[in-house]
Amino acid sequence: MISEADVEKAIDWLRDNARPAAQAKAERIYLDEYKKTIEAQLICEATGSSSMKAAEAIARASPRYIAHLQAMKIAIENDEAMRWLMVAAEAKIEAWRTQQANARAEGKAYT
Repeated sequence: MISEADVEKAIDWLRDNARPAAQAKAERIYLDEYKKTIEAQLICEATGSSSMKAAEAIARASPRYIAHLQAMKIAIENDEAMRWLMVAAEAKIEAWRTQQANARAEGKAYT
């Protein structure tokens, strides 16, 4: 059984973590967009190579690009962790609602 205290904790958690969840998502989206900027800068730096494909390959092999991908990995992990914690809190609240509805229905059956 899910207690009302558990539901209150879940609701409090959702409220208290709305901003960190938003920040995690914003960081993820920002890094995803910034990746394009880094790639473009690195391609411009590598334009002395024989072709655009070669310049792209050089850019994507750059330590700067690889470091950015590592930062993206962390941002995605943080965003997904927040998302799944929110899903779990919402599921707990929904299970409690179902539990309460079942208890009301069961009470009506005996009256």
